[in-house]
Order: sequence, then structure tokens, then C-alpha cells
Amino acid sequence: MAAQTQGRSKAVLWSGVGVGVVGIGALIAVAVTDLGKADQLASVIGAVLAAVGLGLTLWGQFGGAAPPAPAPAPAAPVVTASGTGSVAAGGTIGSVATGSGTSPAPAPAPTAPTAPATPAPGSVTASGDRSVAAGGDIGSVSTGDA
Repeated sequence: MAAQTQGRSKAVLWSGVGVGVVGIGALIAVAVTDLGKADQLASVIGAVLAAVGLGLTLWGQFGGAAPPAPAPAPAAPVVTASGTGSVAAGGTIGSVATGSGTSPAPAPAPTAPTAPATPAPGSVTASGDRSVAAGGDIGSVSTGDA
């Protein structure tokens, strides 16, 4: 992409140099024959070149480059749970019970609104019987028959 932009810039530069050389040569040729005509021609050529320069400046500033590619989305964490009654979550866990027949008390309500926890970019793994793992906050957990 940079090589393409650099090549385009060089082409515009050399075309501008070429137009300038031809314009100067034409003005010198006309000035030798008729100075009044050269003055009028120089005014018209100057106005045209100023308009072209303004157009090239605006094109180079706003229209010459393609917009940047969007950043790739972050990879989702790998979440695995192995073992009897194990629990793994890529985000926040409110309440978990891994025992049989009982449930934990519900998680207390937050006192102030908080931003949701973002999962860690790594993996979340719960291995072993009644294990619990989370990529965010854990409100309440019961891992036994209490």
C-alpha cells in the first residue's frame, strides 16, 4: 500500500514539474514576440495552475488514501470444564452449585452499577470434580452438599 501511494506521489510530482517547464518555455517564447500577450497569458496560466494545485492538495489530503482496515476482533477465550460437576464460564458467574440437592444463596445485589467484567484473553479451565472457574467475577459458589 505504501509503495503504491509513494509511486502515485512521484507521478504527480513529475507531472507538475513537466507542466511547469512547458509553461515557462511557452511564456519565454511569447515574451520574445509580444510582451503584452505574455503578460495576459501568464495571468491565465497562473490562475489555472493555482486551481489545479488546490485540487491536487485536496485530493492528496482527503481522497488519495484508502481508509485503514478495521482491527481484528479479539479471540474468544477457550472455556473448558472437565470432571463431575465442574463449571467454567468465559464471563461472570452469578451463582453456582456443584453439589447435589442444595443451592447456594443468591449473589448479593451490587450496591453501585459496575461495568461488566470482560473475559480474560486467555483460557478458562475448570478441571476436577466440582471445580469452578470464570473469566470474570463469581458471585456465589457452593461445591458440596452443605
